[in-house]
Amino acid sequence: MWVRQTVAQRLILVRHALPEGAPKGAFLGRTDLPLSTEGQQQASTLLPLLRRFKPGKCYCSPLLRAQQTAEIMLANTDIPFQTDDELREIDFGKWELKTFKEVAGQNTHAIKQWSNFEHTFAFPGGESLGKFLARMRRVQRRLSQDPAETVLVITHGGVVRSLICRFLGIRPRDYLLFDVAHATCAVIEVFNNKGVLSGLNMRGEEDC
Repeated sequence: MWVRQTVAQRLILVRHALPEGAPKGAFLGRTDLPLSTEGQQQASTLLPLLRRFKPGKCYCSPLLRAQQTAEIMLANTDIPFQTDDELREIDFGKWELKTFKEVAGQNTHAIKQWSNFEHTFAFPGGESLGKFLARMRRVQRRLSQDPAETVLVITHGGVVRSLICRFLGIRPRDYLLFDVAHATCAVIEVFNNKGVLSGLNMRGEEDC
């Protein structure tokens, strides 16, 4: 039986709001895009989540779309805020801002390696799955050990999915089983470095 630990008892994992300038369905990793007008409105709808969960600390990806989401969410609050470079999205390299259809025809071998989730696979000119997963292991460890009772994390879809898999003990290759929408949060109750997913794709007023 799990015994509730005294640190990081709840994680609120927020995917940034909608960015400007990325084609629908395109790979978006290192490209540093701002929020769109719609995205700014989306971010403001997340404020009720702060009143509900009362996070004691916030960590945020350094990329602009996450930073702007955090600024809107945390405006007029005294929640401590810290940028964490390891919360950035995976680097898709030459696939950045291209759709799957655009890259699939010319990268059949790479697509096969990716679909098999080979840890040695690296996006052309970008990051390897192994390095990304190593980042996620380090992030999981730090979040689990944080002294705040509830920790808010503002990051990216791939990071949210991967952290869900890590805390739930699910294979990393199954991260696509989780549909994580823009400007929504996943809630994980943490017990001794493991977790229970108690909320997914939660928004503002409608889920509070």
